[in-house]
Amino acid sequence: MKNPLKISHAILLSLLVVLVSSLFIPISINAEITPLKQLKQGISPDKITCTKGLQLVLKQTTGMPYCIKEYSIEKLIQRGWAIHFLSDYSDGNNNSKIFKIGKYEVQTESVQYSDISIGFLARPVFEESFPGVIMIHEWWGLNENIKEMAKKLASHGYVVLAVDLYGGQVATTSDEARNLMMSFDKNGGIKNMNSAVSYLEDHYSPVKIGSLGWCFGGGQSLNLALNNKLDATVIYYGSLVTDTKTLSAITWPVLGIFAELDKGITVSTVHDFENSLNQLKINNKIIIYPGVDHAFANPSGNSYAPNASQDAWQKTLDFLNSNLK
Repeated sequence: MKNPLKISHAILLSLLVVLVSSLFIPISINAEITPLKQLKQGISPDKITCTKGLQLVLKQTTGMPYCIKEYSIEKLIQRGWAIHFLSDYSDGNNNSKIFKIGKYEVQTESVQYSDISIGFLARPVFEESFPGVIMIHEWWGLNENIKEMAKKLASHGYVVLAVDLYGGQVATTSDEARNLMMSFDKNGGIKNMNSAVSYLEDHYSPVKIGSLGWCFGGGQSLNLALNNKLDATVIYYGSLVTDTKTLSAITWPVLGIFAELDKGITVSTVHDFENSLNQLKINNKIIIYPGVDHAFANPSGNSYAPNASQDAWQKTLDFLNSNLK
């Protein structure tokens, strides 16, 4: 007959291993059917499911899907281990279709705003002076949706230069976008955006200039603000800086659009960002939309929320009108 005491010790040891693993291992794979097994079974990436309490992300270096504990996602993204999972892009979906056109007729052209960068310029067909806006694309690159958004914004009375931070490359799959984002050089990106500001100043002499970006571009909108003098900054669920010393470079109004369910840029981090801006007495308006997730303004994604997108766009127009005109 087996010794009951030894069996108890074995059970306690097993429980201890499970407890320690849950506390110190940030990555928890779906124990029922892992994402990899789901892929092998022919399930498309956008249909992969995780058990309750876990959320799907991609490992940045490989693009492989993992189910991660929700409280770990933000830290893993900040460390560069993980990135948000976004379904592949379709140009058939266009955000600007749900937004009203402004009163100005618009003309567009491709312009070379630096030695190596060609962007998309949209401006009213009038000789009068208009404010300038640097528009910064998502991780997909300078695609048709961003160009349409530039045209839509220009119709409200702005000279909009949509920059290209990927050297002409545009992604349509999350894996392509991941590779483009991994090859992105932050310092080169800042130089690129600064060149775009100089282009608007040299060619259109706007009295005021602002920036606007979504997701990857939202983070770059903040980076531009930290490395140039602007008059307004708009950030749609982009990576944030909360250090007051760094943020003290900003002396103009900031609009931040965020999502309550975003586990990569959490409500807590957004509040820290807002508190730092308030501490520095930087005029700001921070909006967290309830019940929506990261990239809710992206029309091609599973998180698309048209009502929140329309409201956020109207708030963006109001903010730019108040601070650039």
